[in-house]
Amino acid sequence: MKYENLSGIPDFESNEYYPRTSSYCICIPVINEGNRIKNQLKRAMKANVSDKADIIICDGGSTDGCIDELEGLGVNTLLIKLGSGRQGAQLRMGFWFALQRGYQGVITMDGNDKDSIENVPAFIEKLEQGYDFIQGSRFIPGGRAIRTPLVRYWSVRLIHAPIISLTARHWYTDTTNAYRGYSARYLKDSRVQIFRDVFAAYELLAYLSVRASQIGMKVCEIPVTRAYPESGNIPTKISKLRGNTELMKILILNFLGRYKPNRMED
Repeated sequence: MKYENLSGIPDFESNEYYPRTSSYCICIPVINEGNRIKNQLKRAMKANVSDKADIIICDGGSTDGCIDELEGLGVNTLLIKLGSGRQGAQLRMGFWFALQRGYQGVITMDGNDKDSIENVPAFIEKLEQGYDFIQGSRFIPGGRAIRTPLVRYWSVRLIHAPIISLTARHWYTDTTNAYRGYSARYLKDSRVQIFRDVFAAYELLAYLSVRASQIGMKVCEIPVTRAYPESGNIPTKISKLRGNTELMKILILNFLGRYKPNRMED
């Protein structure tokens, strides 16, 4: 089914293999992930993750065959973005679909097989306890940071996490990590308003990291594992110069409140 001309949501196509079977879903944005996403889904099958949350793949226009034959890997729904935008657009597409389906919470993670998808039940537990934003962290007790490149490690610890924490008025340790949980209450709140075209790339991740605590919602971190591959290219969509420059710009604009709805004061 195609969805077109929706305000704040990119045009997209949905392939619903199964109806909703859970109160929670996992939205995984992918684009040309090769075998990484399929390896990740095989791990999810081994851990019976789909028994606890519906898996929704949010594709950004892959051309390498990575989204072929996903139905047999425990995927509930495949969404394919047809409109413009990058990760932020993929997430808006997934969030909108999830809310329309009536899920009580959404868990997100990258589709490059670096995250411990086996930890999904821990996010669900926190959502059921009433938390609105749950940040996965490899840097707190119980978390594991495996083969994290030193430049990435220090960039997160010394730059990204402190700025996000200052903006959020709540301390976080692993703010570039997209392994997170969001309550439907948070995503639908009129003081948040995620369905805006300004969230095209990485803006939405930064914004959602800070908005929950700014408006008094319940937030926390939980331990997760993030493992980089032993060899080969590092799976990432962020280029060293242009991508990191863009991230810094987003951090500053987020700190200045530029992504708040109508510059709304808290």
